[in-house]
Amino acid sequence: MSDIFTSFNINSSGMTAQRYRMDIISQNIANANTTRTEDGTPYRRKVVTFSEKNSQTPFSRVLNTATDRYSGTGVKVNGVYEDTWTEMVKAYDPSHPDADEDGYVSYPNVNIITEMTNMIDASRAYEANATAFTASKSIALKGLEMGKG
Repeated sequence: MSDIFTSFNINSSGMTAQRYRMDIISQNIANANTTRTEDGTPYRRKVVTFSEKNSQTPFSRVLNTATDRYSGTGVKVNGVYEDTWTEMVKAYDPSHPDADEDGYVSYPNVNIITEMTNMIDASRAYEANATAFTASKSIALKGLEMGKG
């Protein structure tokens, strides 16, 4: 029965991670036009990374060795990082309060199309984990019903 609880842990950790990713994407979209943050610079897009939770075995070894049992128990948020590889958007607007001496304003490196694509991806991953969780729950219930009779 512990294997069924492991599947619950894996699916719930996936749902939690994807919900957190959607929160960060929402923050990016909300700040798409923020030209000045607390430190005086434009908002910088944030990216969430994941890693396998509670595993001592690298995924590649599990994948390449058929005799290895899966040892992880889900996914965890590895970190939230600022996107320093994408350039800020420069726009000419000399009347803007954040314009530089040449009249250009630095806008955040947030691309709404990219963020919406990532939001759809995170939403679908969340749904897949929810579906797998429901399937695991159904299997557990069927097992309990079989044990009663």
